[in-house]
Amino acid sequence: MSLTAIAPGGGASIGLINPQPRQSRPTTPFLGRRLSLKPASKPIISNPRTLAVWASGGELVDVVRNLFLGVGVGLPCTVMECGDIIYRSTLPKSNGLTLTTPGVLLAVGALSYLWATPGVAPGFFDMFVLAFVERLFRPTYRKDDFVLGKKLGEGAFGVVYRVSLAKKPSSKKDGDLVLKKATEYGAVEIWMNERVRRACANSCADFLSVIMKIFQSSSKKGAEYWLIWRFEGEDTLADLTQRKEFPYNVETMILGEVQELPKGLERENAIIQTIMRQLLFALDGLHSTGIVHRDIKPQNVIFSEGSRTFKIIDLGAAADLRVGINYVPKEFLLDPRYAAPEQYIMSTQTPSAPSAPMAAALSPVLWQLNLPDRFDIYSAGLIFLQMAFPSIRSDSSLIQFKRQLKRCEYDLNEWRKSVEPRASPDLRRGFELLDLDGGVGWELLTSMVRYKARQRISAKGALAHPYFDREGILALSVMQKLRLQLFRATQQDYGEAVSWIIQLMAKSGTKKDGGFTEGQLQELREMEPKKKATVGRNALASVLRLQRKIIKTVNESVDELNVRRKSFWWSRWIPREE
Repeated sequence: MSLTAIAPGGGASIGLINPQPRQSRPTTPFLGRRLSLKPASKPIISNPRTLAVWASGGELVDVVRNLFLGVGVGLPCTVMECGDIIYRSTLPKSNGLTLTTPGVLLAVGALSYLWATPGVAPGFFDMFVLAFVERLFRPTYRKDDFVLGKKLGEGAFGVVYRVSLAKKPSSKKDGDLVLKKATEYGAVEIWMNERVRRACANSCADFLSVIMKIFQSSSKKGAEYWLIWRFEGEDTLADLTQRKEFPYNVETMILGEVQELPKGLERENAIIQTIMRQLLFALDGLHSTGIVHRDIKPQNVIFSEGSRTFKIIDLGAAADLRVGINYVPKEFLLDPRYAAPEQYIMSTQTPSAPSAPMAAALSPVLWQLNLPDRFDIYSAGLIFLQMAFPSIRSDSSLIQFKRQLKRCEYDLNEWRKSVEPRASPDLRRGFELLDLDGGVGWELLTSMVRYKARQRISAKGALAHPYFDREGILALSVMQKLRLQLFRATQQDYGEAVSWIIQLMAKSGTKKDGGFTEGQLQELREMEPKKKATVGRNALASVLRLQRKIIKTVNESVDELNVRRKSFWWSRWIPREE
């Protein structure tokens, strides 16, 4: 049998001649009879360039033959000693996905990163879908729609009034409102309140809408923002704690009735426990979506009469670290009475925020490197301290306490040792209250008020603390308990145990009581670490160092590109008065 192929347009010609039978077995590495490939007896060569193919002595044809036979592409039965053609694969093709261990690990890692705090995937969905849809259905108001009422307060970022609608509301729910006239940081507070309304509406006051007034006159230029909330109530936590009957005055507000328990430490502890739980749940909602309040204090915690819970207000100083709004690395907004020692929520070496999509993509890395939410935890710890110790509730006494704490190197245990021997009855009562149930209240307080931010407990970790195991006045729901149990094992603090071991080591070999014996010290010297340095661990450490270096380089480059970018791209969504 012969096969002649003529390439169109003057291509090469290849011929296959029936091989002569031989007695010996073929020496080719592939199955089948040896092929004898020769040019056709009368090849048709219409192009002189094909002579180069024939001049190679058939080597090109040998390569093609070996390739076809090597990959399993069948040739006619006269070549292969079989009765059928051999295809590339005799196995059926799979119509579904093939799961492999590396693929599953990669998918789980990617999903974990996308949903890690503050949430890359939820952030993109919130920014490009929810925000747009919400603004389509946002209620619109004009200045003539309101009747100005009682002045509720005045702060650094504006004046707050209680107002009512000029027209009779259709329902009681649409009755009294709260209006805030803000100038500086007004646009920032609008962004924060809209973000909170979409992500964690129960953490803060119910925000409705905003009006922006532009002034172009020679006497007054700029913009004035009118922010509108639903009226939640007039009493802040500061107002309630300044009253002599605290915390019993809060008990009736939460439940609407007085408990049957007799007055004493147990009942007071249950009320304070409930307040702290509600405050930590509100903080957890903010932190889970990437917002750090930066101004947590009793004046900014309001009691909502409708939901009978405490909510957070005044987001003018808040920073949205998911997209970098209201965050400047070397600037800080805080109240020195309740601020953490570090003053900055993130390292001053952190570059300015890049564009919103890139900032959202990098936000989990920066969050884990800096843990900015611990700034609010320190402030919440001071509120906890004030509720337990009546003598620290005034501004002057709080400032004096912070000076004492600074002299003790921000160690609450050292502060307690220094003041407890000569403590007043109020201080002694506060220590007794926190020492209930084995001292779990004092343990939670010390884990919140620490000098280093990384050593402080998170809001989720605080809610998972044994201090909240007891139901108190308000019990946790089933879903809340299931969610918090997931964090129990990872929120243990071994700082006290380490300090105890260090003290024993320091006493050993001295005349002080306690310390390790010589035999115990010898055992410690001979103790070998369970995990030694291996090639895999060293490689992982190198990869992590390279990752940190890459992130630092990218951030520095992005910071340089965004030095001149100062416009508020999100301000165009604020409605203006016509």
